[in-house]
Amino acid sequence: MKKIILPIMAIAIVALVAISCENKNNNLPEDTHTTTQQYTCPMHPEVISDKPGSCPKCGMDLVKKSSSEPMDMKHDSTMHNDSTMKM
Repeated sequence: MKKIILPIMAIAIVALVAISCENKNNNLPEDTHTTTQQYTCPMHPEVISDKPGSCPKCGMDLVKKSSSEPMDMKHDSTMHNDSTMKM
């Protein structure tokens, strides 16, 4: 009888662990990759808002902030890469 109870208990424990692992993913929100739109002032990039409006410093309209590239890292036509630099 002891030989039968041990495998049955092992199977039951493995089944409980498997079921509990499956339920962990169901508690997550469905859309975890939501992006919030940010707005900034063209003259004062340190002013950031989550809704459109006007800059508190100068009164200009806030514009949508580009999320693809940082504002201070945009390519400038006066920038040179290593191949165009001459000594």
